[in-house]
Amino acid sequence: SMQRRLNRMLNSSHDHKLLALMDVKGFDPKEVTVTVKDRKVKVLAEHEEEHTTARGKEYNYRNITREISLPPGVSEDEVTYSL
Repeated sequence: SMQRRLNRMLNSSHDHKLLALMDVKGFDPKEVTVTVKDRKVKVLAEHEEEHTTARGKEYNYRNITREISLPPGVSEDEVTYSL
């Protein structure tokens, strides 16, 4: 399961400062934005599709948003992320 896989990744990680893991499957890396401001890490993933059908245009929009507070002692400029 996904949760078991995430737990295994967390347990095997030698970097014990891992703050969060997010599943952004189905989103392109350029559709994911990470900002660090006011001691919070904000993650936004947005995906929009446009299809033309016999009835006209159809739009499909999905987004995930998450906000994580930085733990005490961690400065904003220490934050890194990878996809």
